[in-house]
Amino acid sequence: MSISANLSMMSGNQTQGNNTNCKLYHDDRTFQVVPVYILVIAVLGIVLNVFVLMVFCLHKKACTVPEIYLSNLAAADLVLVSCLPFWVVNVSRKFVWTFDESLCKIVNVGIVMNAYCSIYFLVLVSIDRYMALVHPMTQMRMRRPSYAKLGCLLVWGLGFLLSLPSLIFRKLGFEGNVTRCYIDYPKNTYVLFELMLFIFSFCIPIAIISFCTIKIIKVLTNRLIEGLESQNTDQKATTLLLAVLLAFLICWVPFHLTKMPTILSKMGIITKCSVLYVLLICRQTFTYFAFFNSVLNPILYVIVGKNFRKKTKELFKQRSVRKSTSRFTSARSYLSRSTTTTQLKT
Repeated sequence: MSISANLSMMSGNQTQGNNTNCKLYHDDRTFQVVPVYILVIAVLGIVLNVFVLMVFCLHKKACTVPEIYLSNLAAADLVLVSCLPFWVVNVSRKFVWTFDESLCKIVNVGIVMNAYCSIYFLVLVSIDRYMALVHPMTQMRMRRPSYAKLGCLLVWGLGFLLSLPSLIFRKLGFEGNVTRCYIDYPKNTYVLFELMLFIFSFCIPIAIISFCTIKIIKVLTNRLIEGLESQNTDQKATTLLLAVLLAFLICWVPFHLTKMPTILSKMGIITKCSVLYVLLICRQTFTYFAFFNSVLNPILYVIVGKNFRKKTKELFKQRSVRKSTSRFTSARSYLSRSTTTTQLKT
């Protein structure tokens, strides 16, 4: 048995109503496999990103500029995976929304904000690496932790601003006797909103990241040809950046690229049912694949990030020393009290 699902049920961007009479269907396996997959992503993502934030926040040394950006990226990933358990319930119940309207808005805003904030944190870290390697003479003036924190604050604000359409236009509606959580743009504004979000959440940041990355790779290649060595810290940070950036592009670019065909289908340009069905499958598959990026990032920190592994070891040593010191202090206090008691009795 399968369940009817028109284009309005495309992953997190459902809109009520459709410009086609096509009836698209989800196979029952979707509702058996996908919830398990998303739940695994949620559990692993929460554990790993909390671990990353603990290392960055509890370590005795202050975070460097790249670490400030990466810790905020981990926080954005944590926001997404914390919203996924609600999505698990939604998919397992065949896209029937069983929560109230406020959660319908909050959960989707959390997921959307992650997508927008993540790419702009990568913009910041790309610019940081660009300044460090391409313009090293000006990096000391521009690359300050206070500026990095201000930049992160602006990114969170921009992410929230870009997710406002989801907050404003998300609502509960009925499809027969079934409650759906969908986004309902004002009449004739769907294409405008989606194009605007596509430009600001993908085209502009990808252009900046591409420019910075090309310049960075060019500098590293020239140094390699000339036999020059980069500073060890810069090289480690750049290697981690490129790994995280590549992972993001692999996970999120397919999702963003399906937006244009979706917009064309809403405009009535794409109407063939077989194409719409393929678009539905691709949209959902790429959405679930994009979620994996929130688990992949903290794994890359451990595998590629030598400084992160060093900080982790130092943090555990730091906590071990504190425990040992605490035990020694407690033992000394106990012996001191025992000695005092013995002297009094004597």
